[in-house]
Amino acid sequence: MSVLPSVAVVILNWNGRSFLEKFLPSVCSSTYGNLQLYVADNASTDDSVAFVRANFPEVKIIQNPANDGFAGGYNMALQHVKADIYVLLNQDVEVEPGWIEPVVAQMMTDDHIAACQPKLRFYDKKTEFEYAGAAGGWMDILGYTFCRGRILYTTEEDRGQYDDAQDIFWATGAALFIRSACFHEVGGFDADFFAHMEEVDLCWRLKRAGYRICYCPESVVYHVGGGSLPQGNPRKLYLNFRNNLMMLWKNLHPADRWIILFQRFFLDLLAAVKSLVAGKPKDMQAILRAYRDYFRWRRRYQFSKDRLPQKKLLDMTGVFHGIMIWRYYFLNRKTFGTLEK
Repeated sequence: MSVLPSVAVVILNWNGRSFLEKFLPSVCSSTYGNLQLYVADNASTDDSVAFVRANFPEVKIIQNPANDGFAGGYNMALQHVKADIYVLLNQDVEVEPGWIEPVVAQMMTDDHIAACQPKLRFYDKKTEFEYAGAAGGWMDILGYTFCRGRILYTTEEDRGQYDDAQDIFWATGAALFIRSACFHEVGGFDADFFAHMEEVDLCWRLKRAGYRICYCPESVVYHVGGGSLPQGNPRKLYLNFRNNLMMLWKNLHPADRWIILFQRFFLDLLAAVKSLVAGKPKDMQAILRAYRDYFRWRRRYQFSKDRLPQKKLLDMTGVFHGIMIWRYYFLNRKTFGTLEK
């Protein structure tokens, strides 16, 4: 009889007492046979840790000394976790009892599957795909990220149209299954990202190392979204723009890097002007700050520390061979299924 791979569900928490009270019971009801449960606390100032200790004795606590964001927080916490597969789960996610088994079974079919995600639906509209991951992450030729089931801020109803397991470009950090050995092989998350896009960067590096990233539709979880930073928050906008630029500079093949970033500069400048015209000066300021801090970061970034193979973007799975925002705004292609029409 084969031994089940050990799985550790690690929930990174920051002042999330209300989320833990609401969603941790569903995680504790998971039926997987070789499971450990952790809450990794990012120096919360509420009573999250005391609440978990008092009400969920089966859950182990890891206390990080400071709030180093999603990336740094997980890097630090996972040093204390021993398991074959990590499941990095947001504090605002509800799961079903059998959510782990199908993902692990899919990962075990191929040692080259480094990471996998379940289907993400919206907690408040349980038939609708959720923004953060939907049915798997993709990227277009200019480095814009989107999902099957979610393009920009347009989400689709789940009618079974994405019920096929397939390779994707990136798996959501809201419910990320990842082999522990692979996570550490490529250096974990880039702590400079703090939060947002760090899982895309990690998956890109895994793909450069020769691994696969997959989507498992047989597992479904429900995500509230925006638990720490809601949509429309200038801080979130800043992190998304800055981190996307950092990710492109790091991971693009040298033959692609300058031409793609050159095009992105003008498109992002257009987005900043659009924000100003729309009466959102704070959004424009967030984009400009993102560029300022990206250039500061770039001056100190050393490619010599990244020894992973370089691969051209168009040679990777999960890449749309077109410009997503052009088709979305100018051709009115609002769903994944219509992008290529």
